[in-house]
Amino acid sequence: MTSPGHSSSGHEMHEAGDVLGAPAPAVERGAPVRKTSTTFHEPPDYRGADLDLEGGQGATRQTRTFSRREASRIDSAHFFGGDVAAEKQELHLERFASQKGKDQIVVHWEGENDSENPLTWSFAYKCYLTVCAAVLVLNSTFTSSCPSGIVTQMEEYFGFGQIVGILTISLWVAGYCLGPLIWGPLSERIGRRPVFLISIFAYTIWNVACALAHNTPSILVFRFLGGVFGAAPLTTSGGTIADVWDAKRRGIALSLFSVAPFAGPALGPIVSGAISVTGTSWRWVYWVCAMFSGACFVIVFATMKETYAPVILKRKAQRIRKETGSSIYVAPLELTPLHAKTLLHDTLLFPFAMLLREPILAAMALYLGFVYGLIYLQFEAFPIIFQTPQPQGYGYNGLLGGVCFLSLFTGGVIGCIFYVVFFNPRYVRLVDEYAAKGQRVPPEERLYVVCIAAPCLAASFFWIGWTGKPSISAASPLCAGVLLGFAILLIFLGLFNYIVDTYLSRAASALAGNTVVRSAFGAGFPLFAGQMYNRLGTPWASSLLGFLAVVLGVVPFVLVAYGPKIRALSKHAAD
Repeated sequence: MTSPGHSSSGHEMHEAGDVLGAPAPAVERGAPVRKTSTTFHEPPDYRGADLDLEGGQGATRQTRTFSRREASRIDSAHFFGGDVAAEKQELHLERFASQKGKDQIVVHWEGENDSENPLTWSFAYKCYLTVCAAVLVLNSTFTSSCPSGIVTQMEEYFGFGQIVGILTISLWVAGYCLGPLIWGPLSERIGRRPVFLISIFAYTIWNVACALAHNTPSILVFRFLGGVFGAAPLTTSGGTIADVWDAKRRGIALSLFSVAPFAGPALGPIVSGAISVTGTSWRWVYWVCAMFSGACFVIVFATMKETYAPVILKRKAQRIRKETGSSIYVAPLELTPLHAKTLLHDTLLFPFAMLLREPILAAMALYLGFVYGLIYLQFEAFPIIFQTPQPQGYGYNGLLGGVCFLSLFTGGVIGCIFYVVFFNPRYVRLVDEYAAKGQRVPPEERLYVVCIAAPCLAASFFWIGWTGKPSISAASPLCAGVLLGFAILLIFLGLFNYIVDTYLSRAASALAGNTVVRSAFGAGFPLFAGQMYNRLGTPWASSLLGFLAVVLGVVPFVLVAYGPKIRALSKHAAD
């Protein structure tokens, strides 16, 4: 389903309208709409949403209506959350049959080549925005993991124990539980760019505060607040990509973008390890994070335009009202005013109600939470395997131990290439085949790549556990780390797309609850990882995770076999 203002085909272009109650002449379907000069007293000929799809042969009628919308996926749903406001707005517009008799003209794009429409922007600038969005996510996840290499130094300075030291990582990820509930809805009311500017500026300040902290409570509070604001790029960057790319290219852009969450956690330990090995103060980790986020703030402020179409149309309507002195011009976003009760229900209550009532969502939340937790668990497991002195471990220093995390990132890159080169073309062919029959591709087709990745996830832990010892070359557990990264990325891509395809107009709410649960797992797993590995030993601790991966890895296979029957019993799943 296309968000208001996103036009994916000729019949979605709202082309005919009337001005101040005067009927507009019929226009040819797909023809650009003329905008007259605003220097005269007569208001410009801005067009509303008047196309009558049922009038035959491109006929128009002189009532202000929205074109009929067919159920489809929420295009602005993305890797870390959903576009809840757009979802609710679309549901509202589906019921908004006619504006006949009302003195309103709904402002939309003026023809297919409206320069204000993000979908018409240049290919080069879209690529630039995609890279910027990925860098913002990398910045946040880099900051989440960066303290992993200086936990020992902070323990010595502040005098706290190992668990509190681990909290400096976990509390940032815990902030990801709260952040999406704030930044997602806010970006859908004021736009992507203001949210980026507010959040990045704020967590730059929190990074500076961490660098200057002199007691335990302050650094823990600052890290949590940093995570709350740092969740904004994760919640909003994927939406930015969905704003500017059409459906044919969006899948590849989001697949490439999904590597960013792996790059950040992989680079963070390298930087902190280098700071630790060189004897530099632990405070420089937070200064580096502050400089990185500060640079991101400058980039957003200087080069990134607003991309969220409903907000752009709202500003356009405001400009038209000012130019014409008439209040009859409104934007789709203004038809759904924000109410506190509605916001509370849409962002807090309904997503979790879906989570509890939908077996598919509950299974997805459990599996994705487990997989996401495994990423942050490695910040405790890898140092135990690679940095423990011989003969128990490989005895690497902090820098080399940090470099080992690149195996996860390498696996993620390979997984992305596999998805783009092999799986995505196959899915595109299926789309064409089912479209020829007037059907949509069953969501279960998204799960076949997960069925490949799930056994790889389990195998990687058995591989790491039983070969991660000095008597065997470190190349072996590092290759297992590559397999782990490969599996995690494919599981995320497959299950994310499955949720979106299953719930369509409810996808944003489905993803919102999932994001919070996933972040809770990511915050909790590192807290017990060290004790588990120290008590069970590397072979059996990794094997325990492998057995859990085997059990949970049954989920995609069950859904491939019984997904259609389960969806048929669901209240919110699409037919």
